[in-house]
Amino acid sequence: MTLDFSVVLKQWPLLLDGMLLTIFLTLFSAVIGTLLGIGCGLVRSKGPTWARWCVGAYVELIRNTPFIIQLFFIFFGLPGLGLKMTALTAAIVANVINLAAYVSEIARSGIEATPDGQIEAAQSLALDRWQIFTRVVLPPALKRVWPTLVGQMVIIMLGSAVCSQISAEELTYAANQIASNSFRNFETYIVVAGLYLLLAVALRRLLNWVGPRFIFGR
Repeated sequence: MTLDFSVVLKQWPLLLDGMLLTIFLTLFSAVIGTLLGIGCGLVRSKGPTWARWCVGAYVELIRNTPFIIQLFFIFFGLPGLGLKMTALTAAIVANVINLAAYVSEIARSGIEATPDGQIEAAQSLALDRWQIFTRVVLPPALKRVWPTLVGQMVIIMLGSAVCSQISAEELTYAANQIASNSFRNFETYIVVAGLYLLLAVALRRLLNWVGPRFIFGR
C-alpha cells in the first residue's frame, strides 16, 4: 500500500471551509447552550416544583437518548409538523439543546455548592436576587465546575461530526467528500483526525485561558 497524502492536502480549501464551519458551530452552540444550561441549572436548584419537574424531564430525555436521534428528529421529523430548517440551523439547534441538558446538571452542582453564609452575607448588603446570583453565586460556581464544562464543550465539538449525516458541511462532511472523490480513505481520515485533535487542544486551551480572565476571575 502506497500512501499519498498530497491528494488530500490539495483539497485544503474544502478542509478549511469544513474547519471554519465546525469552529462556528462549536462556538455558537457553546455560548447559547451554556447560557441556557445555566438557566436550567438555576431552575432545577432554586425554581418552583413544577418548573423543576419540567426541566428535569427535558434533561433526562436529552441525556438518555442518542444525539444522532435528536438531530434526525429536528431535521427530518419536525418538517412533518411544518417546521423546516436548513442543515446548519438544525445542527445548531441540536447542539444547543444537547449541550444545555448536560450544562444544566454541571451548573446545578456548582450552584448548590455555594455556602448559605455567602448568600446571607450578600443579602445583608441589600443585594437583590439578580445581583446575588450574578455576582456572588455564579462566578465561584463556574470556577468549581469549569474543567467539567470545558470537557463537555470539547465533546460537543467532536460530536458535531455527526452533523455531516444531515449534510451540514462541517469538517467530517468535507472529509467524506474528499474520500469519495479520491478513494484515499486512509490518508483522508488520518489528516482529519489530526485536524480534530488540533481543534480540541486549541479549544481546551482557549477556554482555560478565557475562564479565569473574563468569566469567574482568578
